[in-house]
Amino acid sequence: MKNKSIFLIAATATLYFNNVYAQETPQDSAKVSSIDQIVITGNSNPKKKIESSTAISTFSAKEIQKQNPISAAALLQRVPGFAVETSGGEVGNNLFARGIPSAGAYEFVQVQEDGLPVFEDGALQFANVDNFFRVDNTVGRLEALRGGSGSIYANNSPGGLINFITKEGTNDFKGTAKIETSTYGLMRTDLNVGGALVKDQLFFNIGGFYRTDDGIRKTGFKANNGGQIRMNLKYVFDKGYVKVYYKKLDDRNTFFLPIPLLQNGNDLKGFPGFDPNYGTYSYRAISQLNIPQAGGGFFNRNLEDGIHPKVDVVGAEFKYDLGNNFSVLNKTRYTNINMNYTGIFPAGSPKTTSEFAKEMGMSSYQYSLVSNGAVVDPAYVQKLGFWAIDKQMNNFVNDLQLNYKFDKGNLTAGFYKSNWKSHQYWNWSNILATATDRPQLLNLVDPSLNPSDTGYSKTYNGVTDMTFLQRDTQTQGSLNDLYLNVDYNVTEALSLNGGIRYSHDFYKGSFANTTTSNLNNSGLTTDGTHSFGTTTADDNMSVLGNKFTYWNYNIDKVSFTLAANYKINRENAVYARFSNGFRSPNEEAYYNYFSNPAPDKPLKSVLTNQLEVGYKYYSRTFDVAVIPFYSTLKNLSFTDIFSSGKSENTFANTENYGVELEGYARLFNNILEVTFNGTIQNPKYKNLEAGSLLEGNTVRRMPKFYFNIAPAVNITKSWRAYVSMNYYGKRFQDELNVQTLPSFSEFGAGMSYQLGKIRFAVDGTNIFNTIGITEGDPRAGSPTGDGIIMARPIMGAAARASVTLDF
Repeated sequence: MKNKSIFLIAATATLYFNNVYAQETPQDSAKVSSIDQIVITGNSNPKKKIESSTAISTFSAKEIQKQNPISAAALLQRVPGFAVETSGGEVGNNLFARGIPSAGAYEFVQVQEDGLPVFEDGALQFANVDNFFRVDNTVGRLEALRGGSGSIYANNSPGGLINFITKEGTNDFKGTAKIETSTYGLMRTDLNVGGALVKDQLFFNIGGFYRTDDGIRKTGFKANNGGQIRMNLKYVFDKGYVKVYYKKLDDRNTFFLPIPLLQNGNDLKGFPGFDPNYGTYSYRAISQLNIPQAGGGFFNRNLEDGIHPKVDVVGAEFKYDLGNNFSVLNKTRYTNINMNYTGIFPAGSPKTTSEFAKEMGMSSYQYSLVSNGAVVDPAYVQKLGFWAIDKQMNNFVNDLQLNYKFDKGNLTAGFYKSNWKSHQYWNWSNILATATDRPQLLNLVDPSLNPSDTGYSKTYNGVTDMTFLQRDTQTQGSLNDLYLNVDYNVTEALSLNGGIRYSHDFYKGSFANTTTSNLNNSGLTTDGTHSFGTTTADDNMSVLGNKFTYWNYNIDKVSFTLAANYKINRENAVYARFSNGFRSPNEEAYYNYFSNPAPDKPLKSVLTNQLEVGYKYYSRTFDVAVIPFYSTLKNLSFTDIFSSGKSENTFANTENYGVELEGYARLFNNILEVTFNGTIQNPKYKNLEAGSLLEGNTVRRMPKFYFNIAPAVNITKSWRAYVSMNYYGKRFQDELNVQTLPSFSEFGAGMSYQLGKIRFAVDGTNIFNTIGITEGDPRAGSPTGDGIIMARPIMGAAARASVTLDF
């Protein structure tokens, strides 16, 4: 691995041989000055960033291009206050806002496209919102708001709003074409074009991407394969505009989960036979599952399909000036999603052959390869969950706003309506494999018995637990929200903001009750000869019944915010904001509660309070934002799903003090540019249900300190080189603070050259092959600490090369 790291560094460094310095602003400058930037997210009307009483980070299309993020999560690492885990691959990653703990996904923020949610709930089971969104050249801008007014302009968003704003056509025909390759078999093409069909009136934009690659971790198959297309058409008339748009996403992505590592305090190294930077259990040799069902028929699945969403989105936006300072804005969207989700989820840590056999109740044992029947004696074996989930989801949303402008400000009133539905089916089995990064399926038998004896085999073609869990569930939401926002300019320097949202929301659902059965009397055989009475693999198969449990839950909540912004001068401003919001129970919380109602554990929304103050300085050469914040949460539920299929069901309150830092500098006559963002915080548990011994413990998976710094040198007007460093501080995997997740630093480097309208670039990630773990194994229950651990590391060193044409 060291040779690969040296090669990546050398490949990047060879592009540095130019020493003529430019005196003008470089073509490839990384950052646009914030002094005149206009923001729309979390505001009733567009306003200058320095005049917005919010903590908001912005990224233009050019800035996104320079960062060339491998995923949406990788881009969001550049936002202070967002602790982002990127180790899952291109999709399925986790974002934690301002120290708010969760089981993962994007549970306390709302991810939007053009001001409407990608999907109403961004943290449905196995449906992280980034499964349905891709960053490509159709994105014109990103605005990421933390806390603040998020709960006024969206649901379930006390942690913030992440708004990807798409490109629109202008009178000038413009386009971008890009091709990209990599050290891991990447072939990607991006295209975006836009212009006017009728000058000053009718505009269009169309773009998308297609990509295939082998994955940085070696799966033995195409880890990522697919793409998207997005288009819009906008008609502008004297008093407003109307816009229609469509998006189609069809993509397959491998989801990477914990692998075995060896830990000694803060020291991490690879488990024997497992490459920590490039290895994975998601491998071709164990990718096929085909098993009979207790209810009849067979269930088959292909791991190579991975996370495979098919997404269709159609929407419209209309704005009209009603006269007398009144205007109306309506946004509407329909989203339909069909997703097959297949992943390998480790069930515990590796065991020696004797340890695993003993757990299976065997004193005599023999392992063999499923592929050829050869008897083997591996050092370690691993039980793996082969989890298959199918989800059908749809969401219709409409946001109607009426705006009134007066001399000292403006008033916005809105009605938000959203109907969504999630229907899902689970079929989970466990398989047995060698504990290596190219695992082989194993069979396990008791050689002291005859092949025709009961209990002779513990497996069926490598499967130890056939369909041990099935679920057929449906969840629906109907949201009916009224909101009001007022901006008032007391003086030219001092402005006030207040907002309130009333949520009158209804949730309902159902799930099929299940029983257990086996295949002993099915007439089927395990190998053409022996009945299923000879194996234990089918002893506890889940069977869906025809009886359903129905439930409903209503929410009536008020969220509100108050803020003041004082603009000291053109470049300096301070602000203060208090906000109160909530997050409704998530999908797993509903299932947990209504499958086992507990009067002493009532189902509740998570309540949040946040106080933040901030200082902002924006100039042509410097951007600085320093934002201290304080937040509390009540009724926080933990809903991790364990490898057994059962769910955690614990509640707590939390408290967090922190400071968000964000800065940019262009120095030495534009030769040196530095971007920086960082977060210092101290999230603690309060009144944790599990006991007073946990009072004051650090919130799990939350670093107290993390930052990103990226200096860049504009060697000439055309040549630019950069390095980047992501630092992720020490965390704890669990509420007990037993298992430490050591701090780590991940370095990147790259170079670009601008030749007229053509840009050549090389980008290297994790160039020193750091072993940095973002999580342990949340599905294993109580952690074990040092020794053999299960954890999810970041990807190993990789490099990408691209050529971009702007026309």
